[in-house]
Amino acid sequence: MRADLVPDDLWERVAPLLPPAPERRRRYPGRLRVSDRVALAGVMYVLGTGVAWRDVPAEAVGCPGVTAPRRLRDWTEAEADPLEWTP
Repeated sequence: MRADLVPDDLWERVAPLLPPAPERRRRYPGRLRVSDRVALAGVMYVLGTGVAWRDVPAEAVGCPGVTAPRRLRDWTEAEADPLEWTP
C-alpha cells in the first residue's frame, strides 16, 4: 500500500468510525480479508485519480479494484443502521 494515500494521521481519525470486521467463518473461511486501511487506500486512489474501480492497480494500492467499492458499500450500509455497531 502506498503510504501517501492513507497517512497515519488520517487513519487515526477514520479507524474509530469504521464498523468492526465481520467474524470469519470457521468452516470454509475463504480468503483473508484485506485490511480496512488498504481498502480505504483504494477508495482514496479512485477519488484522487478519477479512474474507474476496475482500473485500480492492485500492485500500487494493495487490493484489487473490486474490493474497495465493496468495502465502501459495506461501510455505508453499516452507517445506515447505527444501532448495529458503536464507534
